[in-house]
Amino acid sequence: MSHERAPVPSDPRLDLPQALAAAQALRVTQHAQEEMDAEAITLDEEMDAEAITLDEVLTAIAARRVIEDDPEHRRGACCLLYGTTPTGRPLHVVCTTDRPVLIIMTVYNHSPPWVTPTEVPPWVTPTERGSP
Repeated sequence: MSHERAPVPSDPRLDLPQALAAAQALRVTQHAQEEMDAEAITLDEEMDAEAITLDEVLTAIAARRVIEDDPEHRRGACCLLYGTTPTGRPLHVVCTTDRPVLIIMTVYNHSPPWVTPTEVPPWVTPTERGSP
């Protein structure tokens, strides 16, 4: 059984990441930068493996496809966004939703998970989680 997420209802707070990204009022955490850089290392060598660029992240944020909203997160309100880059690379971006500066907490390329046959993949599609 999968957990397809219905689109998150419109909420002005969820427009903030897109507006701040467009204004480039943002900060990328060390963790997010490490994840962006790691894409070039962890992808299959036969693929054209490249690190995720900030421009790609900003393009994904501009798509404003909110998969999950967590206004009560212990470190502050945040959301999980899904978007694709101009080349079609699917990205997940976790960022803040309640601060005057957008904080990009993590970014990763949504690609098929590398799991063993007995593990449940964390994501079946870019917007659908696997069964728990």
